[in-house]
Amino acid sequence: MSNADLIIEERSRDIGDFLVGRLLPFRKKRMVGPFIFIDHMGPSQIGPGHYMDIDQHPHAGLSTLTFLLEGEIMHADSIGSQQRIVPGSVNWMVGGKGVTHTERTPEDLRDGKSHTLHGYQIWVALPKELEEMAPEFHHLDKADLPKWEDGGARFTLVAGEGYGRKSPLPVHSELFMIEVVATERYQLEIGNQLQGEIGICVVEGTVQACEHKVDRGHMLVSKTDGACSLTMEAGTHIFLFGGAPFPEERYIYWNWVSSSKERLEQFKTDWQNKKYPKVPGDDTYIPMP
Repeated sequence: MSNADLIIEERSRDIGDFLVGRLLPFRKKRMVGPFIFIDHMGPSQIGPGHYMDIDQHPHAGLSTLTFLLEGEIMHADSIGSQQRIVPGSVNWMVGGKGVTHTERTPEDLRDGKSHTLHGYQIWVALPKELEEMAPEFHHLDKADLPKWEDGGARFTLVAGEGYGRKSPLPVHSELFMIEVVATERYQLEIGNQLQGEIGICVVEGTVQACEHKVDRGHMLVSKTDGACSLTMEAGTHIFLFGGAPFPEERYIYWNWVSSSKERLEQFKTDWQNKKYPKVPGDDTYIPMP
């Protein structure tokens, strides 16, 4: 994913134990654990004249996580990976010292029909000592992810550790991302189940926290580590995410993240001078904004 504009409408407010905002980053809270950017894609209609065609663009100093709820995307990168992303599967690309990739509507879905695309594209900053690691790519099918039920809620552990379980996705820091879907009114207990900073993204429905109702499209960030609970109304769909914060500040520019402002400048120069590796067979190029 190419981050065209990091200026996100700031409507964050304080409701007690939580901060509430639109997406990450938002005012008062730039990161949640190692999570530095969350983009909600859609739901939007993909079809003739409006297919997804995100040309070659770079990433470095971070890992990208793509999780689709509807629709499909074809991923290709300079490591040589080609992977079709389908709902419920996880795409995890580690940018490290520098990688390029493209994201496109699969050829067989360019069929003259309209298709819904809906999902999340997420950036996770790398620990300082791993910011210059070699790029990696990993994909997990939906069936590979730990799943369980509790009362009227279904859980899927997308990444990291939580609720006494561990995802097989090879992450590089202490983090968690968990999908929760409530089929009936459900009291979600978070305390002692997750370690570190905690964010809650409301995909659908309504949650109640500290006597405040928070609707779809909003995000809550706990002001305390671990000790909180909330009520999910029937039909509500959320993601829990977060983890241990890094001791150093992170800087972000376009598609790059680093603990060093000087390194960000080098990323810019290298991209402008076309020193990045290319996706095999692809000569497209998105200029730096």
